[in-house]
Amino acid sequence: MVSETVRVPLVLVAAVALVDADGRVLLAERPAGKAMAGLWEFPGGKVEAGERPEATLVRELREELAIEVKEPCLAPLTFASHDYGDFHLLMPLYVCRRWTGRPTPCEGQTLAWVRPNKLRDYPMPPADIPLVPMLIDLL
Repeated sequence: MVSETVRVPLVLVAAVALVDADGRVLLAERPAGKAMAGLWEFPGGKVEAGERPEATLVRELREELAIEVKEPCLAPLTFASHDYGDFHLLMPLYVCRRWTGRPTPCEGQTLAWVRPNKLRDYPMPPADIPLVPMLIDLL
């Protein structure tokens, strides 16, 4: 018996672990009205057609957090691949320790600076959860 493969859209999202001078990681809580509201995630966003993930992060961090990041300051760390049923998410995770400005929530989200060993205390979307051990090991 041959099983049929169900095709779902592949969504490419770039995310970043912003790490401050004290070794804490910035998390953003998804605001009410958005999918997965109340869950904490790494900042970032959907990669637009023809856009590189690094350019996405520069754009998204400016729009969402009012900070400026230069592409050379984004170091690729790992990625997540997760099936959400109606789409499949592929999410490269970068680490960034240098930016200009103070992260400020511009889209109604709540921000938290979290020690790596406390990241598991924050409920996250399923795709973000496997990224936490990588950050704990790195930081």
